Amino acid sequence: MAWGNAGRGRGLLALTFCLLAARGELLLPQETTVELSCGVGPLQVILGPEQAAVLNCSLGAAAAGPPNRVTWSKDGDTLLEHDHLHLLPNGSLWLSQPLAPNGSDKSVPEAVGVIEGSYSCLAHGPLGVLASQTAVIKLATLADFSLHPESQMVEENGTARFECHIEGLPAPIITWEKDQVTLPEEPRLITLPNGVLQILDVQESDAGPYRCVATNSARQRFSQEALLSVARRGSLASTRGQDVVIVAAPENTTVVSGQSVVMECVASADPTPFVSWVRQDGKPISTDVIVLGRTNLLIAGAQPRHSGVYVCRANKPHTRDFATAAAELRVLAAPAITQAPEALSRTRASTARFVCRASGEPRPALRWLHNGAPLRPNGRVKVQGGGGSLVITQIGLQDAGYYQCVAENSAGMACAAASLAVVVREGLPSAPTRVTATPLSSSAVLVAWERPELHSEQIIGFSLHYQKARGMDNVEYQFAVNNDTTELQVRDLEPNTDYEFYVVAYSQLGASRTSTPALVHTLDDVPSAAPQLSLSSPNPSDIRVAWLPLPPSLSNGQVVKYKIEYGLGKEDQIFSTEVRGNETQLMLNSLQPNKVYRVRISAGTAAGFGAPSQWMQHRTPSMHNQSHDMPIQRGPPLPPAHVHAESNSSTSIWLRWKKPDFTTVKIVNYTVRFSPWGLRNASLVTYYTSSGEDILIGGLKPFTKYEFAVQSHGVDMDGPFGSVVERSTLPDRPSTPPSDLRLSPLTPSTVRLHWCPPTEPNGEIVEYLILYSNNHTQPEHQWTLLTTEGNIFSAEVHGLESDTRYFFKMGARTEVGPGPFSRLQDVITLQEKLSDSLDMHSVTGIIVGVCLGLLCLLACMCAGLRRSPHRESLPGLSSTATPGNPALYSRARLGPPSPPAAHELESLVHPHPQDWSPPPSDVEDRAEVHSLMGGGISEGRSHSKRKISWAQPSGLSWAGSWAGCELPQAGPRPALTRALLPPAGTGQTLLLQALVYDAIKGNGRKKSPPACRNQVEAEVIVHSDFSASNGNPDLHLQDLEPEDPLPPEAPDLISGVGDPGQGAAWLDRELGGCELATPRPDRLTCLPEAASASCSYPDLQPGEVLEETPGEAAKLKAPCPLGASPGLPRSPVSSSA
Repeated sequence: MAWGNAGRGRGLLALTFCLLAARGELLLPQETTVELSCGVGPLQVILGPEQAAVLNCSLGAAAAGPPNRVTWSKDGDTLLEHDHLHLLPNGSLWLSQPLAPNGSDKSVPEAVGVIEGSYSCLAHGPLGVLASQTAVIKLATLADFSLHPESQMVEENGTARFECHIEGLPAPIITWEKDQVTLPEEPRLITLPNGVLQILDVQESDAGPYRCVATNSARQRFSQEALLSVARRGSLASTRGQDVVIVAAPENTTVVSGQSVVMECVASADPTPFVSWVRQDGKPISTDVIVLGRTNLLIAGAQPRHSGVYVCRANKPHTRDFATAAAELRVLAAPAITQAPEALSRTRASTARFVCRASGEPRPALRWLHNGAPLRPNGRVKVQGGGGSLVITQIGLQDAGYYQCVAENSAGMACAAASLAVVVREGLPSAPTRVTATPLSSSAVLVAWERPELHSEQIIGFSLHYQKARGMDNVEYQFAVNNDTTELQVRDLEPNTDYEFYVVAYSQLGASRTSTPALVHTLDDVPSAAPQLSLSSPNPSDIRVAWLPLPPSLSNGQVVKYKIEYGLGKEDQIFSTEVRGNETQLMLNSLQPNKVYRVRISAGTAAGFGAPSQWMQHRTPSMHNQSHDMPIQRGPPLPPAHVHAESNSSTSIWLRWKKPDFTTVKIVNYTVRFSPWGLRNASLVTYYTSSGEDILIGGLKPFTKYEFAVQSHGVDMDGPFGSVVERSTLPDRPSTPPSDLRLSPLTPSTVRLHWCPPTEPNGEIVEYLILYSNNHTQPEHQWTLLTTEGNIFSAEVHGLESDTRYFFKMGARTEVGPGPFSRLQDVITLQEKLSDSLDMHSVTGIIVGVCLGLLCLLACMCAGLRRSPHRESLPGLSSTATPGNPALYSRARLGPPSPPAAHELESLVHPHPQDWSPPPSDVEDRAEVHSLMGGGISEGRSHSKRKISWAQPSGLSWAGSWAGCELPQAGPRPALTRALLPPAGTGQTLLLQALVYDAIKGNGRKKSPPACRNQVEAEVIVHSDFSASNGNPDLHLQDLEPEDPLPPEAPDLISGVGDPGQGAAWLDRELGGCELATPRPDRLTCLPEAASASCSYPDLQPGEVLEETPGEAAKLKAPCPLGASPGLPRSPVSSSA
């Protein structure tokens, strides 16, 4: 039954009910909604009177939203609607239990067959079809009591036990009544879930009638009453001095995990016996098992660990008399998916692998569904690892859809689904066309094709695929073919076999669709064996030759004829005759009596005759001893017929056979020859003798193929060995661990493992187990366990601690179970470096933080400069600037005493006309501008002389504590007028584009620099190697030497347009080999002044200045202002750039 238009919603369900109720066709019952999808099952739904169920079909977690279409089935067949079974407009299924007429408590007979059953659905989604688990619908019932309680007489302080039994759905709740009143809850009155009432320490007041009451959703039933009589203690002769007898023994019980179990044990003796419980395997009983009453075991929520044989032992006090009773508890665990397959998206012609793992007790079997239908393995689709791994090669559009892993055992089923999306890119070539397959021989086929019609020029190669066209689990083979080839000869095929070929074209973008398959039947070959032969003589001159047809595996085609050759034993003359292929016997006539003839046979196909059989000798009867009724066979007996091998275990195989079909020779015994398959080593061949027609061969290797042959032995003659049969032993756990385990640390938190398969896997490895820990003394269950698939031989373990020793060991698992683990190997992870702990986000955060810190420090300096009340006291701003010449801001740096450092002037010039004097506010705005390369170009380049004066600050501010130097201009203004202009829109941004060094040359006198107590380094502006300590009074200021005017050929170093490399070369030439103080970038050092310092030059009076002229030493020109400079000790003058 199918449904469409899923978007109408659940509102139609309520509308349907309302309409049916208004017409009087439906009573609105209580509803139970059940969701069906790929999950745990089967779901049990029991409908009571006036109850209904709504079954919704969904895609579950596989896809969002409702399905496009739903198809329902019941008990595997198409669902048919009924009065109490309706298909709702939204695709759900509504069903209810019809009411019985006249208030009867019995179900309507026809409704039982219509409603009850197993329901499932197929949900059609956008990617494919999903099959749901099964919902088993049952109608609530309660049958009559099959066992009623029986009357009994019990002595005082004894134990009374009543029992009743009744079947119902759902399982009824059993209660007990005395005098038709429910028994009170007392410790002496024990009601067991299985319908047993135990009355301990019976008293006189317990006498009376008792009955059992069973109740479920269907109805309530009462059992017959049973009378309890209480006798005085010791009055019953049957119990006086009674030996220990177990009145109620525990029963074998099988439950599903999570259910409760009561194991009852009631014993009788005089005196009252003591009852105890033990496990037969010697293990202690779990602590969650409690004693109910005095002698019963209650297991609430049984788990597989509770499985075992429990023994109840009743001991008679002060004696050695005891009695025991045992029962087995088996706890089943419904399947659970421990590793669900994951959704995949693959391009065409690639490979997809789904992995599914499940647990349960007993071990669940795995099967796969594709789009709701059972998956049929073929050459491209393989199920490996006991069903837990599904591999699909050469994926095509037909492989897209939902794949479901279904795990089933006797306790239930579980399901998990994953989708496979096949991605097809645009621009792919179309499929190759006109694929043909022409048989060349019995083992070779020529396959040819034509190039695709679309995008043929983009093809880089082809792949040719083939497999057997008939049978199951065929292996698909493929060949890679060059782009310039459109045919390929395939060899090593089987004769007389159907094959299927197809071709795929590849471009850089991917693979094309598969071509239309071509079918071919390989040619016949000569038979690979001769038929079994039987000889008999009905009279002295005849020999009857009979044989069995060859099986297809040996005929290599259709047998069209047989050739029988015969002759006298000692003569070379051989006669031959041929018969048709449908004949199975031939009569050789006109032979000589009492002569030995030899006979052999060969089978022939269209390709010719195969190898003949061995010569068989037969003596014809003599004329005096004729037997026309009994055939006489001379020669060795034939090999046994119908030899069959069957795996018995991982180390044994059953071999069975029957007597030869044609023989009159008495068979004495048989010899079995076997060896590992494919090996021709005589030392590996083993022989067993058997007098029967079967033998169990043990001592074999697990998961190993063996070949067997059987030989018949007659009286004083041995027959040949028959055809070889092959069989493999069953798999087992691996006998050895993975070999050649190698560990290598990759990162501080990652270790890579490489290994090889076990030398004795004893089966197909389904997964590898990796155990690791940093403490090898821990028990194994505390180690960390990782698993990988059985076809992977390397893995990376992440999340480890750096510089830590870890211990590893590995094991392998087959479908039977895990094998032993390897010996311990250790590895030390790498030490963690700073670069390892910093990712891109961390590095970016550090850079941003440093930049913000620098900007904040710069903003503080700017704020300090702006707060200065006297702008003329800025460093380098002369208070005696002459009109017509703009003030020059100059900052000088003090070098350390050893080694001698260069005295560098970093000139900051206002880009304004010479007749302009900056107002204080403008001076403050330009105070932070330190770029010497931005702005325009001035024509004036040379100055005739330069004057240096120590200016007296006008205030005692931080800015005013810097030493200033005034450089009045005598000639045209140097070309620095626009060097300090920042680019438009930069505001207060500092652009350090270049440094212009003033080279000072000469042999002036050594002068001592002034003592400086408060040295300030503006490292934020420019950096250098100056490292004098703060507050050092012994700093030396190098004397300034006269500087020659800039020559006309000097490059434009300050325009911001000239070549920096050219300027650097010119400076180097002009400095004449002067040594740079440091190769690192420079930083500005400010020389603060002391307010109380005095001028200490002996030859430099206050108010004077040093005047420099080209080629001359510095001269005293102006007085030194009082307090302008501190006392400076004399020191040699050196110049450097």
